[in-house]
Amino acid sequence: MPNFRAYWLSRLSMTLAQYAMMLIIGWQTYNIARDSGMSVAESSGQLALIGLLQFVPLFILTPFSGWAADHFDRRNLGRLTVLLQLVCAGLLAWLTWTDAVSLPWIFGVAILLGIARAFAGPALSALAPNLVPKAILPNAIALSSISWQVGMIVGPAVGGYTYAIFPSLPYITAAALFLVSITALSFIGKVPQPPRPQNQRPIHAMVEGLRYVVRNKMVLGAITLDLFAVFLAGATALFPVYARDILQVGETGLAQLAMAPAVGAALTALYFSFRPLKTNVGPKMLWAVALFGLATIIFGFSTSMPLSLAMLFIVGAADMFSVYIRQSLIQLHTPDEKRGRVSSVSLLTISASNEFGDFFSGSLAYAIGPVAAVVTGGTGAIITVAMWAKIFPVLRTTRTFDPPEELQEQPVRKTPPEEELQEQLP
Repeated sequence: MPNFRAYWLSRLSMTLAQYAMMLIIGWQTYNIARDSGMSVAESSGQLALIGLLQFVPLFILTPFSGWAADHFDRRNLGRLTVLLQLVCAGLLAWLTWTDAVSLPWIFGVAILLGIARAFAGPALSALAPNLVPKAILPNAIALSSISWQVGMIVGPAVGGYTYAIFPSLPYITAAALFLVSITALSFIGKVPQPPRPQNQRPIHAMVEGLRYVVRNKMVLGAITLDLFAVFLAGATALFPVYARDILQVGETGLAQLAMAPAVGAALTALYFSFRPLKTNVGPKMLWAVALFGLATIIFGFSTSMPLSLAMLFIVGAADMFSVYIRQSLIQLHTPDEKRGRVSSVSLLTISASNEFGDFFSGSLAYAIGPVAAVVTGGTGAIITVAMWAKIFPVLRTTRTFDPPEELQEQPVRKTPPEEELQEQLP
């Protein structure tokens, strides 16, 4: 499947670049704040702003990006968003090279990255199911997750270790990786595009996607479980605080902290690519999220680098376990013509749990301290699992990934030749 191989390479290159960039953005933000005389709590508040500034564009634009993913060529949307991220990397490289980087510049780039991710997520997520047969979609999701997790492992290492060599080198490397990602997307051939609703206004299409999520209790429960659990227990935003002031391990230690959960997640994804999960998928997802919260609590209390790395490894493995199940359920329980809009809703909740979760964690650290913030968040994730098991009993009773019968027998749409050119145009 040449199309999927090109897609996989594109996602890998883009993820490598993203995580190399974001690690250094957080590290530069925290160090600029600390070196200017701010306290640990005040500097944590600056990290919170990074998350907020990325979330706001995502929150505003994600409904529109979902509609765009269902109406325009998803490959072209992906290429445009990667190009914008390449421009951001080049700008930060120049600012760091000339020693002109400052908090306002970093905050501005964070907004641009939020815009890029708002459109990249729905387009690329909705593209993947069109590249492989439905029968092997869970395997493809696992393989796609491997590219994501490898990027999460190697990306921070690239960022941390190249920054130790030369501060602008991580951004230069990220720009080169974004260029590879654009090139790989260009090798994906024409793929089926879902039928476009006739005479439907964009706002109606967006509302329809949200309405489908709300009505489908399986999709709604899976999406919101991740939203609240990761929102509360997101410790990644505070890694610079732990690296500099708690564990005192510097930028190379910061890279190791960021790599640890990615290693656990990648090994879990690799396992599922060879041994797909088939039974008791709902209950296992709930237990995985509970373990995610428990490991986060232990990490919060830890002052030992080996213990911290071990707990973060478990955090990543448990998170990947739940991600694998959740994404498979969402994709297989959603009609193809709604996948872009449903993916946009899923992206919005992921962004709320990640970027806005970073804002929450940083703000909580500003109010009660970083250790208390991490421990409180892990406890909240465990409580969320208990509540969702009651609110959405379908999560406890779902045994397999099999979609409803009406989705299993959907006809494959053939695109008439005269429509092919039109569907490539925005």
